[in-house]
Amino acid sequence: MAPRNDSFTTQFILAGLTDQSILQLPLFFLFLVMYMVTVMGNLSLIILIGLSSHLHTPMYFFLFNLSFIDLCYSSVFTPKMLINIISEKKTISYMGCMTQLYFLCFFGISESYVLTSMAYDRYVAICNPLLYNIAMSPKVCFSLMFGSYLMAFFEATTLIGCMLRLTFCDANTINHYLCDIYPLLQLSCTNTYIIELEVIIVSGINITVPSLTIFVSYGLILSNILHIKSAEGRSKAFSTCSSHIIAVSLFFGSSAFVYLKPSSVSADDGKISSVFYTNVIPMMNPLIYSLRNKDVKLALGKTLCVAEF
Repeated sequence: MAPRNDSFTTQFILAGLTDQSILQLPLFFLFLVMYMVTVMGNLSLIILIGLSSHLHTPMYFFLFNLSFIDLCYSSVFTPKMLINIISEKKTISYMGCMTQLYFLCFFGISESYVLTSMAYDRYVAICNPLLYNIAMSPKVCFSLMFGSYLMAFFEATTLIGCMLRLTFCDANTINHYLCDIYPLLQLSCTNTYIIELEVIIVSGINITVPSLTIFVSYGLILSNILHIKSAEGRSKAFSTCSSHIIAVSLFFGSSAFVYLKPSSVSADDGKISSVFYTNVIPMMNPLIYSLRNKDVKLALGKTLCVAEF
């Protein structure tokens, strides 16, 4: 049977980050700049990896997908967020809200598994370099990415199916700047215990399992790096891994703060933490991977030289 919607609410009001009018304009320009950097950074990486043949390796295949996810992820809600900051009417339709929530879940879950795949790629490259071409063959890389998107599709669809069964009565003001799960559950006039339990289980799986896998991988990588005799080799390995660890820690740390401890997180703290995994991380990823990566810098230089001629 298809999910049914018993909601009496046809639209919601997004409260935003703050109700202080003096902060609205500075916040608008802050998030506008962040979004522009996010779009330009991720789009540049996508184009650069696509055009540079020597970047057609497993590591950059995953980075290509990470940039695509971050670009889509931030575009799901940021334009609407910017419009709401400067407009008096801060509404979003019921179906618009559910669509936004679906894609937030889909791209968020996808990113967690792409980061896991990237950690596995680095583990094989550093700890088992002789087996790298076999362990990270095109078929394996494609399977990892297909599995990431498939997991995200099924889990996001399941969550939205449950959300569509909720009844929303009189209250329609979402205390957030986007349509997120817990702020929406607070508005429901039906019992949300089963859905909350499902959200915690799904969040626990998609945060705990990937993060543990990633940190175990990097633990093994660091152990292996310490045995490298060449100082240059150790430096290169540490540089590659440190950028991944920064991105992973920020993404999973802020997500866990919101979704694994919902009862102890205030609405304002939840909003601030959400900014990290919805705005800051998509902006930082292309900066981390490009500014700290010699291959990307070299590819950019070659591409610019070709463009000049």
